[in-house]
Amino acid sequence: MPAVLLDGPAVEPLTLDEAKAFLRVDHDAEDALISALVVTARASVEALTRRALIDQRWRLIRDAWPASGFIPVPVNPLRSLVAASVKDVYGIEVALDLAALRPDSARLPGLIRVERGAVPAPGWRPAGIAVEFIAGHGSAAADVPAPLIEAVRLVLAHFYEHRDETGPSAALPATLGALIAPYRVVRL
Repeated sequence: MPAVLLDGPAVEPLTLDEAKAFLRVDHDAEDALISALVVTARASVEALTRRALIDQRWRLIRDAWPASGFIPVPVNPLRSLVAASVKDVYGIEVALDLAALRPDSARLPGLIRVERGAVPAPGWRPAGIAVEFIAGHGSAAADVPAPLIEAVRLVLAHFYEHRDETGPSAALPATLGALIAPYRVVRL
């Protein structure tokens, strides 16, 4: 059940100026590096927590509708459904009415409830079903919980200070685990 990122976040959780202030950098010579490290730090925190920090559009691909009627979402928190389709026997995508799919964003991981009998079976396999959704805490950095922003800062500083190192000294700081532990999405 792969998920494909369609549109990344419109903004990062830290602006370049915020990142430079945190790193105590007062020149412009490393702006490109710091901007890239902000993206990498955000992506690292997202991978560790299995959460999208700022709203992103994803496509979930499936071969068949689940017998249970529930599709667990691999990227959280689930905010909304955008589109859904099935491929017919010729491989042509046919749009579905989103009323047949209900997002359950109160759970982590989020679930998409599929109304039995309200969606046609795909005529094309593999990857006959596509569901597009928005995952994230909101569209702005202010929507992200403060500990996760702090985790991004911590990873950013670590990457900036240890950019040329390998081995044990390049390992992420232990305090990162404490910051992100309450926000990890666990899959059973």
